[in-house]
Amino acid sequence: MIVFILLYLPIMYLITYSFSDGSRMTNFTGFTFKHYAALFADTRMIQIVIDTLLVALLSSLVATIIGTLGAMAINTTSRSVVRNSVLSLNNILMVSPDVIIGASFLIFYTALKIPLGFGSVLMSHIAFSIPIVVLMVLPKLQEMSQSMLDAARDLGSTNGQIISRVIFPFITPGIFSGFFMAFTYSLDDFAVTFFVTGNGFQTLSVEIYARARQGIDLEINALSGVMFIFALLLVVGYYFIQTNNQSRKAKHQALEESEALAHETTH
Repeated sequence: MIVFILLYLPIMYLITYSFSDGSRMTNFTGFTFKHYAALFADTRMIQIVIDTLLVALLSSLVATIIGTLGAMAINTTSRSVVRNSVLSLNNILMVSPDVIIGASFLIFYTALKIPLGFGSVLMSHIAFSIPIVVLMVLPKLQEMSQSMLDAARDLGSTNGQIISRVIFPFITPGIFSGFFMAFTYSLDDFAVTFFVTGNGFQTLSVEIYARARQGIDLEINALSGVMFIFALLLVVGYYFIQTNNQSRKAKHQALEESEALAHETTH
């Protein structure tokens, strides 16, 4: 409980002062929506928010596709040495400091003379999101019973049909988890983005950092409140998706058990 209080109290403090009529987080001088009005009237900030969401959406989509295919390739690898080596490399990227990853990307782009901007940020976010998706999808693949695949082959299913009608429906919760995790990481990332952004392109985290260095503006508090509500909606949406997937899985298992019981009864 104490941990939750320490985590959420600063957020509530920021959001509370976003409704203050003053200009500093010293005294709450009256209730107002003027900071939210200023936020939505700030065309530059709105463009930065749109760019941030666009990068997060595109990077998470691409990373989910690549990460899912990568997890399937790792799962089907028969040589344990190769599989463990690839997993180790994947886990190293997860635990590596963001500063090291950001500096590495900067050196890489500079060496190849790739201009810094939207493209460099998008490629970087895709790269560090792929290991997240792999870690979300791979456990679902490992939970899959080999007998399901064997039964599908015995019924004459092709490899394409097995992937589309057996494997993908089974690992869908892992794919959604990987997508939401990648999306969240992309929205929150500062260190990597700080190194690879340029040419006038900014993301939300970098812009907030730049403004905070110039002094606390309650427009940032209003933005924090909006982003908190947005993140809350994402969590609620993810919860309902997970609940729906679990209920569908439970119904599917119950149907299989009833069919098996009926088959045994007739024989």
